[in-house]
Amino acid sequence: MITVYFDGLCYPRNPGGVAAYGYLIYRGNELLHSGSGIVGEGCGMTNNVAEYEGLKAALIWLNEQGIKNRIEVKGDSQLVIKQLKGEWAVRSETSKKYVPNILSLLKGWDVRFVWIKRDANEAADRLSRKAYESYKRI
Repeated sequence: MITVYFDGLCYPRNPGGVAAYGYLIYRGNELLHSGSGIVGEGCGMTNNVAEYEGLKAALIWLNEQGIKNRIEVKGDSQLVIKQLKGEWAVRSETSKKYVPNILSLLKGWDVRFVWIKRDANEAADRLSRKAYESYKRI
């Protein structure tokens, strides 16, 4: 089984700061890939944008590798997890943009979305913070 952990932040202010993300992809206990990046800075940037972009980047990588297994998506954003599970309504323009896009990337997969506590998502959080720190040094 494939497990994806994702996280995002918008710092030093949310909204309007620098949106950064991190993700890790495991097959069993083996780390297959990790990544991080910057979405942008200023207008339109939020922690939710960063979270969705992190998950999207992980899913794009899996698709590019041709990996289509049973997948468990784990994140500490209740909004993202519950919207993707269909438990919460998709109302904001941000969610209306990302939810259908992410679900289309998962089409045909056996997927399970799992909300986890922040302390269980520390590795993805560290990657998002590292992306932010690298961006601010430029």
